[in-house]
Amino acid sequence: MATAKSAGAAKYGRDSNPKYLGVKLSDGAKADVGNIIIRQRGRHYFAGTNVRAGGDDTLYAAASGTVKFTTRHKKRFDGSRRIAKFVHVIPSK
Repeated sequence: MATAKSAGAAKYGRDSNPKYLGVKLSDGAKADVGNIIIRQRGRHYFAGTNVRAGGDDTLYAAASGTVKFTTRHKKRFDGSRRIAKFVHVIPSK
């Protein structure tokens, strides 16, 4: 039999590792092929011209050039509209 009462295990004392999400190259920045522009969970930003999306929704440059952010209305499946943010890479000449 224990002479002192044991302490309970911590119930809330855990934290997950950081995921380092967010915008990595801002508007006007130079991007090379394969450079990560945005790391995200879900499609908050959509791939525009010369930008591809990875399996984890990461947007990366498919061509060298300048990063450009635009917005436009996108129709949802129920007919309503939302403002969608697109990322483009304008090729350098």
